[in-house]
Amino acid sequence: MSIEQRKILVTSALPYANGSIHLGHLVEYIQTDIWTRFQKLNGHECYYVCADDTHGTPIMLRAEQEGITPEQLIERMQAEHLADFKGFNIKFDNYYSTNSPENRGLSEGIYLNLRDAGLIESRMTEHYYDPEKEMFLPDRYIKGECPRCHAQDQYGDGCEVCGATYTTTDLIEPYSAVSGAKPVRKETEHYFFKLSECIDFLRDWMKTGNRGQSPLPAEAVNKLEEWFEAGLRDWEISRDAPYFGFEIPDAPGKYFYVWLDAPVGYMASFKNLCAREGLDFDTWWKPDSDTELLHFIGKDILSFHALFWPATLHFGGYRTPDKICVHGFLTVNGQKMSKSRGTFITARAYLEHLQPEYLRYYFAAKLNDRVEDIDLNLEDFVARVNSNLIGKYINIASRSAGFISKRFNGKLCASLPDDELELIASLQNAADDIASLYEQRQFSEAVKQVMALADTANEFINDTRPWELAKQDGQDQRLQELCSTNINLFRLLSLYLKPILPELVGQVEAFLNIEPLVWSDSQNPLLDHSINKYKHLAKRIESSQVEAMLEKNKADLAAHAGKTEHSPTRHADKQIAEHPPIADTIAIDDFAKVDLRIAHIVKAEHVDGADKLLQLTLDIGDPDGQTRNVFAGIKSAYSPEQLEGKLTVMVANLAPRKMRFGVSEGMVLAAGPGGQDLWILSPDQGAQPGMKVK
Repeated sequence: MSIEQRKILVTSALPYANGSIHLGHLVEYIQTDIWTRFQKLNGHECYYVCADDTHGTPIMLRAEQEGITPEQLIERMQAEHLADFKGFNIKFDNYYSTNSPENRGLSEGIYLNLRDAGLIESRMTEHYYDPEKEMFLPDRYIKGECPRCHAQDQYGDGCEVCGATYTTTDLIEPYSAVSGAKPVRKETEHYFFKLSECIDFLRDWMKTGNRGQSPLPAEAVNKLEEWFEAGLRDWEISRDAPYFGFEIPDAPGKYFYVWLDAPVGYMASFKNLCAREGLDFDTWWKPDSDTELLHFIGKDILSFHALFWPATLHFGGYRTPDKICVHGFLTVNGQKMSKSRGTFITARAYLEHLQPEYLRYYFAAKLNDRVEDIDLNLEDFVARVNSNLIGKYINIASRSAGFISKRFNGKLCASLPDDELELIASLQNAADDIASLYEQRQFSEAVKQVMALADTANEFINDTRPWELAKQDGQDQRLQELCSTNINLFRLLSLYLKPILPELVGQVEAFLNIEPLVWSDSQNPLLDHSINKYKHLAKRIESSQVEAMLEKNKADLAAHAGKTEHSPTRHADKQIAEHPPIADTIAIDDFAKVDLRIAHIVKAEHVDGADKLLQLTLDIGDPDGQTRNVFAGIKSAYSPEQLEGKLTVMVANLAPRKMRFGVSEGMVLAAGPGGQDLWILSPDQGAQPGMKVK
């Protein structure tokens, strides 16, 4: 690992100031906190900033419902969020608010730079309007009957029953969720950022970033390619009054759409820190800055951070992110978090019953650098914490510290036998590998390696049995050596776990009577040193604690059931891509509705302007002789000549989808990891077009 000091600015997505923090949100903040703590242990100049995301219609309406001002609401929610973050030992260098003078100034400056660059234009657009409330309605404030499954009271951008996504105009019998009135279509002037003119820049940035490599994980790059293929639409960045936010310069009654000023909140929070700490803001944010900028986000807001944000920064005159670290969602016991099942667990409910370090450890044992969902299996959580964290790690200290205190006045040996120094060295030698895993966000592998080292330490203790040696006369020196070795092994394990368990390791440092550990301490054994009397560091989780947490959580959710409160996580913008939550499990009858048919590839051809698509003309034996037009992302694996005349399998009853290049009337089934290794499904010999696949 390089010892050259780096300058790193790290952010997490801003929690929305309209709801409580839950365990799903904490995946991100714990992941970010572990990474930044590791950087600081290595002596790097690393700052972790965040803020409450405070603007938008939901804040305005909730404050109105509670009879308070939006400012009073966001002040209260910020205090609640900060208490929860502090409870889980999330250590921000600055936690701020997007409703700040710094954010207003930066947002206005970026907007004016974009306008001067010719990337802002105004257009007349039509939106739903609540005639009783006298306000334009966001999609989430329009409800009605789902056009697909006909479930009642579904949102204007997607159905929570069947998972369908659609536009508000598709809703049957729409009504305003604010007043209950029937909304009307009404024209208004809106401002747009010409994202469609930023495609060349975004493609280059996606591939090479600021340092010659992609700033995105592979899964995110693949998603961006899909968006590029479909074509980027210009981004609507304004909202009409009444609205809680910043008014657009030279546009009375028009406000910045919250997704313009919310990410600028990263910059504003850091600027506030700079003023307090005497840092040079411009050095960190100028286009050619040699500092590092990393964003940790969930996959549901990828489009904003991988498209809108870098384009806004670049054309607004600032540097772009060096890396966007994307994580998946949290499930509980293998399913979506559910209020009815009591598994929609708030941070506060957890903290009232369980140690925060235990969840930090469990999440770390599951997290990696890929865009993967992780599962909080509550039985596994109890078992893993008890067996690994308590049984393997904590017990090392408890099995040796008492002898040092009682028999040797708390003093460790000044020297150790060579074979025991070699054992300590074997743990010291793992420091670089573990550091590399932390750097790459491979936390699960880091935990696995540390637990393997804990196994080594426990094997040594079991083999040497100091408790038996303590009963023998004339063995004091040997007993002191063995226990001193064990304490050194425990100290190294504590250092390697410190980014994950800062509070617990703080107690270890007090017990060992040492200064706060830094990563370079791994190379210096602790000898001829006095330690303090050992105090109990942690205890096992009882299943009854988990059950009590779930019951308390259910009661809290029931008490708040009648209140208007929304998750702090914003919904992704439908202008670019859909990110609906994974729907609940479906029955076999639902799956049987998928109509798979044998299709004859009559014609295959390249699509002008598309890097991944081929246009296929498919015959599925329609009686009237009609063929189907399908766009398939298989160009990297097949040439048109390879496909014409072949049979494949297609989804025949998929609703037509309008794409940039035309209408796609189905889906060809393919499998494989992608690129050259992608294979369309080919039926057995003797199959005929139109045959149903079962």
